[in-house]
Amino acid sequence: MVFKKMLSAFGVGGPSVDTVLTNPNTRPGLALDGQVNLVGGDAPASIEQISVGLVTRVEVESGDSEYAGIMEFHRMPVSGRLELAPKQQLSIPFQLPVPWETPVTDVYGQRLHGMTMGLRTEVAVARAVDKSDLDHVAVHPLPIHERILEAFQTLGFRFKHADLERGHIHGVQQTLPFYQEIEFFAAPQYAQVVTEVELTFVTSQRGVEVILECDKRGGFFTAGHDVFGRYSVPHSDAGRTDWAQVVDGWLRETTSRYGNLRAQGFGPHGHHGHHGHRGSGMGGMVAGAALGVAGGLVAGELIEDAFEGDFGDFGGDFE
Repeated sequence: MVFKKMLSAFGVGGPSVDTVLTNPNTRPGLALDGQVNLVGGDAPASIEQISVGLVTRVEVESGDSEYAGIMEFHRMPVSGRLELAPKQQLSIPFQLPVPWETPVTDVYGQRLHGMTMGLRTEVAVARAVDKSDLDHVAVHPLPIHERILEAFQTLGFRFKHADLERGHIHGVQQTLPFYQEIEFFAAPQYAQVVTEVELTFVTSQRGVEVILECDKRGGFFTAGHDVFGRYSVPHSDAGRTDWAQVVDGWLRETTSRYGNLRAQGFGPHGHHGHHGHRGSGMGGMVAGAALGVAGGLVAGELIEDAFEGDFGDFGGDFE
């Protein structure tokens, strides 16, 4: 009996958990529905709490280097304390709201290269090893996102890569401790001016802040550098007909700021850090700082080391 208790403390013969999502596909501002299925082990177990949370891979700057880690950015309890008898089966339904700022992982059924997303279930067991489960999640764009992404395609931009950068966007109301960058190779008609464009959406219930970072091509006597633009769009504008014209206007306005930026001292070394965003007028700045808890969300913590067993497969499956 003592030996069984010891094995149970190490997770041997303890309860098991399997979370089933009604639909793993969702969009920012919607919800993920599912149920947590528990099966008791060989001995009674005291469950302290059951929670679900969204996790993703985030790029983090550290000095002159950068590394990727798995971060939980949104968590919700689905059950408090309960007793689970041996072999008892228990199913607990839940509905997890998806934050408006949740990054897009899939567009038209295709996963964006570089993006990962999962729902992690944690069962805290008293005096024993906690149990966990991980399920893949696909976050699809809202109509306003789709129209803007379609416009980039119509203009001839080619998708390159997408990732999440840990940081805070100054001047933009932001609740998550990271922002998404969707990178494009420049379309032919812009190739003399820019080499790449990075697109960031910061979405709320009202609409979306669109931040453009244009990697400006250098000349024979001038160094290349980044220029930035920021534009606010309500969700109701998704029905506008000529989004290619709108995005073209944004790009031309953003790249035209080169002279103004230099005059104000915001030249090649004028922004803060490798991912600093600064512009004039509607421009903004992204600084890799000012992190923490906001909007009732769990503070973004890198948890890859703590849950290495779960996230080893998680990362590999999304490559």
